[in-house]
Amino acid sequence: MMTSEIDDIVRLDGVQKVYGRGSGTVTALAGVTAAFGRGTLTAVMGPSGSGKSTFLHCAAGLDRPTSGSVRFSGEEITGLDEVALTKLRRERIGFIFQSFNLLPSLDVVQNITLPLKLAGRTPDSALVSDVIARVGLADRRHHRPAELSGGQQQRVAIARALVTQPAVIFADEPTGALDTRTALEVLDLLRDSVTRAGQTVIMVTHDPVAASYADRVVFLADGRLTDELHRPTAEAVADRMTRLGAWDARPVGGRR
Repeated sequence: MMTSEIDDIVRLDGVQKVYGRGSGTVTALAGVTAAFGRGTLTAVMGPSGSGKSTFLHCAAGLDRPTSGSVRFSGEEITGLDEVALTKLRRERIGFIFQSFNLLPSLDVVQNITLPLKLAGRTPDSALVSDVIARVGLADRRHHRPAELSGGQQQRVAIARALVTQPAVIFADEPTGALDTRTALEVLDLLRDSVTRAGQTVIMVTHDPVAASYADRVVFLADGRLTDELHRPTAEAVADRMTRLGAWDARPVGGRR
């Protein structure tokens, strides 16, 4: 499950995450080792409770591992203080979640450029316009979230992640709240960010079709990486998930 260290943008070594104490201890990650190459799209899959979101949060510097190492472009980040971690996330990492997390009082342009302003950076108007065009919202620049469909709101969230030109985009169920057609359009945008901009995307998903857009799928079960597929098809992913017992473990509606 390891790539060449020279090509790794994110690397986890022996990452363990334990919650609680004593009899209430829960091990969400049990010594996970994995690497993610530059300019690749990786899907992370597994049954409900397998540790997918914890894995993503530790890899992205949103949560600190109990033990083990997380490296970003070769730099150890597990020991960084909150100021340094915040700077790293603002400047080099993009986030896309199932909930769009848009500010209702801001229009499309204002929501997209908010991370730049929070980082004290002046938005490049040409770059902002390019990103808005890439996500198909050129005619919605001044609309507020309430005036947009769910798919359009997710496009704003993607544009917000892209505008900082991050090295890595972490996506947690980015298509989970979307209809099938809109979900495929969003996946095309994520795929394009890899092939066109050379960015790295690490995406948690429960959907085999979404996973088929990835270069590689890694499977988690009980806090451990158990298997992986390269150049996956939706059929192969579904078969592997069935053998993990994922379909039996999914809540009603397919959500985690």
